[in-house]
Amino acid sequence: MAKGGRIVLAGTQSGVGKTTLSLGIMGALKKRGLPVKPFKVGPDYIDPQFHRFVTGEASRNLDSYLLEEGVLKGLFQKNCQPEDLAIIEGVMGLFDGMGIKTHDGSTAHLAKILKAPVVLVINGGGMSNSAAAMVLGYKMLDPEVEIKGVIINQVSGEKHYELLKEVIEDQVGVKCLGYLNKNSDVKLESRHLGLIPSMEVGQLKEKMDKLLEMVEATIDLDGLLEIAGEVEALQADELPTLSSTYNLRIAYAYDEAFNFYYQDNLDLLRETGVDLIPFSPLRDEKLPKNLHGIYLGGGFPEVFAEQLEKNTQIRQEIKEKIQQGLPTYGECGGFMYLTNSITTFSGESYDMLGVFDAHATMTNRLQRFGYNVIDFKNNTIFDTTGVGQVKGHEFHRGVVEGNHNDYVYSVDKHRDGRLISQWNCGLFKYNCLGAFSHIHFYNNLAFPKAFLESCKVYRNGERAL
Repeated sequence: MAKGGRIVLAGTQSGVGKTTLSLGIMGALKKRGLPVKPFKVGPDYIDPQFHRFVTGEASRNLDSYLLEEGVLKGLFQKNCQPEDLAIIEGVMGLFDGMGIKTHDGSTAHLAKILKAPVVLVINGGGMSNSAAAMVLGYKMLDPEVEIKGVIINQVSGEKHYELLKEVIEDQVGVKCLGYLNKNSDVKLESRHLGLIPSMEVGQLKEKMDKLLEMVEATIDLDGLLEIAGEVEALQADELPTLSSTYNLRIAYAYDEAFNFYYQDNLDLLRETGVDLIPFSPLRDEKLPKNLHGIYLGGGFPEVFAEQLEKNTQIRQEIKEKIQQGLPTYGECGGFMYLTNSITTFSGESYDMLGVFDAHATMTNRLQRFGYNVIDFKNNTIFDTTGVGQVKGHEFHRGVVEGNHNDYVYSVDKHRDGRLISQWNCGLFKYNCLGAFSHIHFYNNLAFPKAFLESCKVYRNGERAL
């Protein structure tokens, strides 16, 4: 049985159960002692946390919109050796991407770039022969996407699965690799931005143990491994990189309130010579010592706003350090933490850092969702002269409003080559940048370089505090 290879687990649509199945398959193969390497298609932060939980390996995002094809292949090869088994969880439906006329940014697009076979996850509830029509449609829409197998979720039992298996294999010619019965014991709960992150899920190990038992009983893991092993070698150019001699100490917020980071961003910072130190705005009373910068990722500060407010000692210290010039970068939830306050869904308001004279308010609908392109309106953001455009992604229900118009981002959103919306975002004060867009550093290395250079200037000025 081949150990190496790669496979994409894609869904017909969001909510079909591909995350549950991906976790069960990753865990079951890891249990066999196989070198499983998890990946996630697109700009998702929560699913990779579950991947890490079941495999013990960091999961990395593969985004064919944010990353150029050569960079994407390079990052994949860097983090998955030929002997490794890459399990790649898709995003939304297989062909859902940037627009109507293109599949760019979709799971299908990624599968073609990596020349990876696809196993399609379908919901078999309430269906018989129609299941064949569904699979056939996905198979025919783009023949370059190699759909090599089907897993059927939400069946009523083994007899129901055997019926669906027969009709799919007979009429479509795609092998069925098993099924999962309906079982609420392994259901992962959601809230306003998707699944509740793994570190907040009670009895997660028990849920995953049960899920592994189900997968081992009804999924053809040997058949899946056979498909994964039938792939050709990838060719990739050398990854672009930055200097490895920065020798900086940068703290990054990491706890239940702040945990949305691209693993490749953290890896890149470490590879430049950064000592990257986690800290908790929820529980730590003090920042790590001798810092040259702070990185505040996204997350759910609105859920933990009361606890964040109560930790007055670290809030005061972070604000003072920023006011003294400590370079700081905050994305989405980190941006909201930098404002005066957060008003939660229930209407209660809690004090935050107060670096920006603005207020964050949660709303009952998505404010921004999707990819965008960022232009810097001036050169005050860590001296972004020459950075050019940066692609980003937003997914939030919060708004940040204040008595100012000094936004530093001009943001465009396109679909099928047309500009469909434009807005301003991002605030800059002292040496601190905050904005809603999440940025993958490998989209444009000039952006993290600008941040690192600012931290270097701070260090060389002997202002480490």
